[in-house]
Amino acid sequence: MTPSLPDLEILLHQCAVEPDFQVREMLTWALIRLPANMVVPRVCEELARPEPQARLQALHTLSKFKDATAWPAVAGCLDDEDQRVVRTAWYAAVALVPENKRDWLAGKLAASLGHGDAETQRSLSRALVALGKDVIDPVLAVAAERGDATVRQHVDATVRLLQDPDSGFATSLKSARREVALGRTRSTKG
Repeated sequence: MTPSLPDLEILLHQCAVEPDFQVREMLTWALIRLPANMVVPRVCEELARPEPQARLQALHTLSKFKDATAWPAVAGCLDDEDQRVVRTAWYAAVALVPENKRDWLAGKLAASLGHGDAETQRSLSRALVALGKDVIDPVLAVAAERGDATVRQHVDATVRLLQDPDSGFATSLKSARREVALGRTRSTKG
C-alpha cells in the first residue's frame, strides 16, 4: 500500500504514541515515501510538541529525508531538555548540516564532551566522527587542552574511534581513561 497525503496526520500521530520501535520505523518509511515539500514542514512542526517521543521520531524522520530546509528546526533541538531527543538531534544535525555550519556544529557538539553516561558519550563521539576528521580535529584539540580528566578521556576515546571506527567505544574509553590517568594525553595530536 502506498501512503497518501491524507495519511500524513495519522502517520505523525502514531509516530508520537507508538511504543514499538519497529512499528515506528515502518511509519518513518511510509512518511519518507511522501513528497518532501509537503511532509518536511509538517514534520518540523512536530519538533515543538511536548512529548519527547514525538520530537525524537520527528528528528529521526527528518534525518532520513535529508532535506536541508529542516536544518534550522533540527539545530534548535540540540538543546532539548530530554537527553534522548538531544542524542537523536546530534545525528539528525550531522545528516542535515550545511557546509558553512559544520564548524559551528562541531563546536556545539564538543561542548558536551565528558558529559552523560557511556551511551551518551558513545553517541556524541559517533556524531562527531561522522562530521569528519578535518572538522573535528580543531575542536577536539581545544577540548583536550582546556577540559578536565573526564573531557580528555572522552576526547581520547573519540580520537580512537575516528582512527578505528570498527573498534568498540567501551574499549576506547577504557584505554583513554588509563592514558589520562597516567598523564599521557594532553592533546589530540598523535
